[in-house]
Amino acid sequence: MSAVASNPVEPAGRLRWLWQAENLLVALALAALMVLPLIEIVGRKFFHGGLSGGAALQQHLVLIIGLLGGMFAARDRRLLSLSTLTNFLKGRWQTFARVFSSAFATGITVFLCLAALQLVQSEKGGGKILAYGIPVWVVQGIMPLGFGVIALRLLWHAADAWRGRLVALLVAGSMVWIGFYPPLTPARLVVPGLAALLVAVVLGAPIFVMLGGAALILFWGEDTPIASISLTHYSMVTNPTLPTLPLFTLAGYFLAEGGASKRLIRVFQAWLGQFRGGPAIVTVLACAFFSSFTGASGVTILALGGLLMPVLMGAGYSERSTLGILTGSGGLGLLFPPSLPLILFAIVASSNATGAGVTIEKMFLAGFGPGVLLVSMAIWLGMRLGPKNIGIHRAFDRGEAGRAVWAAKWELLLPVVALAALFGGFATPVEAAAVTAFYAFVVETFFYRDFKRPRDVARVMAECGLLVGGVLLILGVALGFTNYLIDAQIPSRAVEWVTGTVHSKYAFLLALNLCLLLVGCVMDMYSAIVVVVPIIVPLGMAYGVDPLHLGIIFLANMELGLLTPTAGINIFLSSYRFQKPVLQVSRAVLPMQCVLIVGLLLITYCPALTTFLPHWLGR
Repeated sequence: MSAVASNPVEPAGRLRWLWQAENLLVALALAALMVLPLIEIVGRKFFHGGLSGGAALQQHLVLIIGLLGGMFAARDRRLLSLSTLTNFLKGRWQTFARVFSSAFATGITVFLCLAALQLVQSEKGGGKILAYGIPVWVVQGIMPLGFGVIALRLLWHAADAWRGRLVALLVAGSMVWIGFYPPLTPARLVVPGLAALLVAVVLGAPIFVMLGGAALILFWGEDTPIASISLTHYSMVTNPTLPTLPLFTLAGYFLAEGGASKRLIRVFQAWLGQFRGGPAIVTVLACAFFSSFTGASGVTILALGGLLMPVLMGAGYSERSTLGILTGSGGLGLLFPPSLPLILFAIVASSNATGAGVTIEKMFLAGFGPGVLLVSMAIWLGMRLGPKNIGIHRAFDRGEAGRAVWAAKWELLLPVVALAALFGGFATPVEAAAVTAFYAFVVETFFYRDFKRPRDVARVMAECGLLVGGVLLILGVALGFTNYLIDAQIPSRAVEWVTGTVHSKYAFLLALNLCLLLVGCVMDMYSAIVVVVPIIVPLGMAYGVDPLHLGIIFLANMELGLLTPTAGINIFLSSYRFQKPVLQVSRAVLPMQCVLIVGLLLITYCPALTTFLPHWLGR
C-alpha cells in the first residue's frame, strides 16, 4: 500500500490560511465527537439523561470527519492505494501512469459526487430532522461537497503542468459522457470498464476508487440507480458504534505524537533489558502496545522505528534481523483491545444475521489469547535472532525500574482506563472510546506537557482525521460493492458450493486460511473486512465455526497481510522509515512471517484460545 508516508510541506502565501482552516475544521469535529459522549455520561449520572439527539449527532459527526479527512488526504496526496508501480517507472511512463490513474479516479469520483447529490435531493423531500431543527439533508450535503473537492484535487495532482491536467480533464470528461450517453448498451461495457479500472488501480488509483468504481460499473451495467451506493455509504459511516474507530485512533495519535514512546520504551528496557534477547522483547512489547491503539496503521513503525533501531543494532543484532523484527512487530497489537480492526469486524459481522452475537466487547476478549500467543512467538524469534550474550552481563536496576514506571505511570494506565470504561458497566463502547481519547489528551497535554500550544493539539487531531478519513472513505464505498455481491447472491452461492465440495470442518479452515492469505496479498485490511466478512460469516456458520473464532482467524490472516510485498503497508512504511529497498525489507521479514504462519495454524485449530475468555466471562 502506498500514499501513506508522504509528509507534504505546508504551502506559503494565500493557500496557507485555507490549509490551516481545513485542519482546524477536522480538529473541531473530532473534539466535538470526543466531548459529546462525555456529556452523555455526566448527564446520565447527574441529570437522569443526556443531550437530546446526542447519538445521532455523534454518528453524523463521523460522516463529517470521514469526508473532511478524505478531502485532506486528497490534498496531501495521501489517499490509500495498493500499487507502488509509479515508484519504479521513469520519464514518460511515469507521467502516463500518473495522468491516467488520476483521470480515471477523477471520473469515478465525479459519479460518486453525483450519486451523493441524488441522495441529498431525495432526503430533502423527506423532511427528516436530525436534532435541534437541523434537517438530515443539510449534514448529508458534506457528501457531494466532499467528493466534489476530492475530484478536483485528484485532477490537480494528475500532473505538475497544465498540459497534463488538461489531458486528465479530457479523459475524466469522456468517462462522464460515456456514463450518460453510452455508445453501446451499458451491459456490454461492463467488462471493458472493469478492465480499465484494473489498469488505473495498477497504475496508482486509490483504493476507494477501485471499490467504488467496481460498484458503479456493475450497478450501471444492471441499470440500477447509483444513488444506492451513496445510501450504503451513508448507512455504513453513520453506524451507531462506528464513532469508536476515530476516537480510539485519536487516543493512539496522542500517544504516538507525544513523548509516550520514549517513556514506555524506558519502562520496557528497565524491566526486561537484562534478559537474554532483552532488546527484542522491548521492541515487540512496545510495538504491540502502540499498534493496539493505532490499529496497525503503520504509525507504530514511524513513531518507534527511530528509537528502537539503535537499541537493536547497538545490542549486536544484524541489520537484517533488526529490520525483520521492527517491521514484523508493527502489527502485533492488532488482536488486542482497543484495536480498530476488532471493532470494525464486530460492526460488519453483527450486521449479518448469522453473526448477530458478535459484539465489540466479545471481540476484545476473543483476541486476547491469540494476541498473547503471537507476541510470545515473536519474542521467541527475537531471542533466537540475537547474539547469545545479549543481556546476560546486565544486572537488574531496581531504582531505574521504579523511576521508569513512575515517569510513565499515567500512560501505563491508559489500557486500564479503556477496559474499565468498556467493561465497567457505566459506558457504552462509544463512550468508553471517548473516555480513552479524553484521558490520553489530558495526560499528554497537561500532565506531560508534550503539546504546549493549542496548535500542536490541532495538528495531531488533523493528522488523525486525515487517516480516519482515508479509511472511512474506503469503508463507505466498499459497502456499496458488498451490497452488489449480496444482491447477486454471491454469499449464498458460495455456501452452497463450498459445503458441497468440502465436507470436513478442518479442511474448510485450511482452505479458508489459504484464501484469506491471498486476500491479504491483494486487498487492504479495512476494505477486506467490509467486502469479505459478509461472505465468510455464513460459510463459517455452515461448518459450525464460532463467529468470534472466525473473526480472529480472519484478522490473524490480515496481520500477515501487513507483511506481504503487494498490499503490506508495514513493508512500505518500513522501507520509507529506514530508507531501505522494499525487496530488502521483504526478505528481512521472512522469519517473522514463518512464525506468524505457525501461530495462525495454532489459532485456527485450537479454538479454545479464542473462545475461552468470551464464554467464561459471558457466564
